[in-house]
Amino acid sequence: MTVIVRDFQPSDAEAWTRVRRTSVPWMVATPEQILHDRAHAHPAQHYRLLVAEEDGAIIGTAQAGIAHESPEPGQGFVTPHTLPGRTRRGAGALLLRTAEEHLCRAGATVVYAWALDTPESLGFARARGYLPRRSAHFQRLDLARGPLPPRQDVPAGVELRLGSDFAGDPRPLFEADAEVTADEPSDITTALDDYEHWLANTWRHPAYDQGLTSVALVDGEVAAFSAASTDGQRTYLSAMTGTRRAFRGRGLAKLTKNDSLHRARAAGYTDAYTSNDAGNGPMLAINDWFGYTICATEVRHVRTL
Repeated sequence: MTVIVRDFQPSDAEAWTRVRRTSVPWMVATPEQILHDRAHAHPAQHYRLLVAEEDGAIIGTAQAGIAHESPEPGQGFVTPHTLPGRTRRGAGALLLRTAEEHLCRAGATVVYAWALDTPESLGFARARGYLPRRSAHFQRLDLARGPLPPRQDVPAGVELRLGSDFAGDPRPLFEADAEVTADEPSDITTALDDYEHWLANTWRHPAYDQGLTSVALVDGEVAAFSAASTDGQRTYLSAMTGTRRAFRGRGLAKLTKNDSLHRARAAGYTDAYTSNDAGNGPMLAINDWFGYTICATEVRHVRTL
């Protein structure tokens, strides 16, 4: 049996989604999402999608690119996924090597990659020269059977709105997202400063659910939000929950996330997921209050090219 790696084609979207959903079920993955990401990638990102085939069947995927929104140049990223039960055939190694060669040509000097906190995945990364850095926890909440905290009273001077209420002018949400993202713990600093790119890749993204995104206004200004991504069926993902600096310490992140979760359950979603840096104590505490439990842990690795 021969394994080959080639570039992704639009006809691969369904198979790509199956690999992603099986390998990382706590992430939202749809064919529409991967096709949108490919079509709207920024040129400076040098975004490339790869698939690994064995006897004509797709058994692995990888996406690679340059972190073009970081003020520090030369930072590449890649994460290969191989179907459980189809590992140890060379697919992951070939995907990774092909992606590294692409990133090197694109100007990357370092490559970041996530690996599951399992002996097999950590050993795979270590054997290829990747060094462990920070960890992140995936957490799951059973929306179908698990209880949610009751809806909170909205404090005086605060108004809860939907993301879809900003359809005429989403720029206030972009500005809030940029400020919150800049403060998020990460190995790669991100500066969101391209509004048109944000519109294409966040606001109009097929997984982004404007109607389940909750926003807290204080005196008419966006103070906090909880952005929702869904697969349109049963999986709900908290894509980003945060509060702008001037409004922190008031419980607004908890308020918006609680509102979004209640509406997600009412809409029929059964599985809620979220992910947080292991050092992000405040957000982990909020998720524990909601009843989330850790379902997996990833370790970010880095290799100098």
